[in-house]
Amino acid sequence: MSTAHLTVSGLTANIKRLIDSSGPLQNVWVRAEISNFKRHSRGHMYFSLKDDKSRIQSVMFAGSNKSLSFIPSDGMNVLVRGDVSVYEPYGNYQFYVKEMQPDGVGNLYLAFEQLKKKLHMAGYFDEAHKKKPPRIPERIAVITSPTGAAVRDILTTLERRYPIAKATLLPVLVQGPSAPESIAKAIKQADLANFDVIICGRGGGSIEELWAFNEEIVAKAIYQCETPLISAVGHETDVTISDYVSDLRAPTPTAAAELSVPNLTEMLAFISDRKARLIRSMNGQIEAQSERHKRLVESYAFRFPKQLIEQKEQDLDRLNEALMRAKERFVEGRTHTWSSLTQRLAALHPQDRILRESEKLTQLQVRLKKGMIDAKKEKEHQLSLQLSKLDLLSPLKLMDRGYSLVYKGNDLVKQVATVKSGDEIDVRVTDGTITGVVTHTSKLMAKEE
Repeated sequence: MSTAHLTVSGLTANIKRLIDSSGPLQNVWVRAEISNFKRHSRGHMYFSLKDDKSRIQSVMFAGSNKSLSFIPSDGMNVLVRGDVSVYEPYGNYQFYVKEMQPDGVGNLYLAFEQLKKKLHMAGYFDEAHKKKPPRIPERIAVITSPTGAAVRDILTTLERRYPIAKATLLPVLVQGPSAPESIAKAIKQADLANFDVIICGRGGGSIEELWAFNEEIVAKAIYQCETPLISAVGHETDVTISDYVSDLRAPTPTAAAELSVPNLTEMLAFISDRKARLIRSMNGQIEAQSERHKRLVESYAFRFPKQLIEQKEQDLDRLNEALMRAKERFVEGRTHTWSSLTQRLAALHPQDRILRESEKLTQLQVRLKKGMIDAKKEKEHQLSLQLSKLDLLSPLKLMDRGYSLVYKGNDLVKQVATVKSGDEIDVRVTDGTITGVVTHTSKLMAKEE
């Protein structure tokens, strides 16, 4: 009795399909320690993920690990994301790592990525929503801690670059449980106070210390703020949710101050340069107009105005005469054209054309009648000739000379052989028909040569 069976490879394939189709085993995050780490020459990473009770073979291919910001090593605690599957040649299940972060910031990183994805889907990061800060602000709100180095850097830079701008500090907590609400409240207050631009940030620190700027309440306050807001959180390598939502991101608090105001020294130099160029341009215009005024004063028109007027009057008379002659030539030309067109129109008048066509029709009728008479005469002459020829060939003419025609029934008798004794025949002569019976026939003898 035979039973259905599977091959080892078939069984392994079924197991792989079950695991690959299992939702809880796909795209999962795992916290573990790395051991037996090996990096292949092609860039793939092979290692084990373990805790105090279990371990699992893992692989992170080159396409996934090329963006890592650190080098994994044995004993390192990490947070990894990936899929569980089966390596069919050996029948081993293993973890295929797609993403890896050093542990310790893993939970915060997960929260960061989840909020980032959520806000991105909600349109918080859209460029169309971002506002451009004014080029020359008058009132600047600075939202940061009143005791940190960031506030000194911002205020010092503003004073150095553009001292005429009025900077107002709105002190807030920048770390700790109450920091997100403190920052969001200050942003709303600054927006209501009609500042030209807002600088919001703090100095550098760990991800935990910067976390207040990764909270949704702060992101929402920035998104709803109508005043252009510059984010200045941490160092250049630090990136927070606030950086994505704000209208402009500065790599440092000092850079935020530089981005918010122009450099007064540069502006004064620019104004001075433009002033010098304007003076040179105005002097050039004055010189040019003075020279033109001098030429006009020395011109013939100003020195001899009466003679100039008399000359212009003569020119006017000459031009007036030329205009009258041109008018006469124009009228004459148009009159000639009108006369020519009138003659052409008269020549093409329908009544004249009807008369010409009537005369042409009469001539054609005469020619047609004459042609018909000539054709009739020609045909009558040809008929007479044909009748003469036919008359010459008529058998009746033969009868007039003493000949007769012999018929047997309706057939003309041309040879002796066509009749025999006893046949009835008709002999036609010029004045009638003679009926008789054949009693005897004889043939002519052939002539000897």
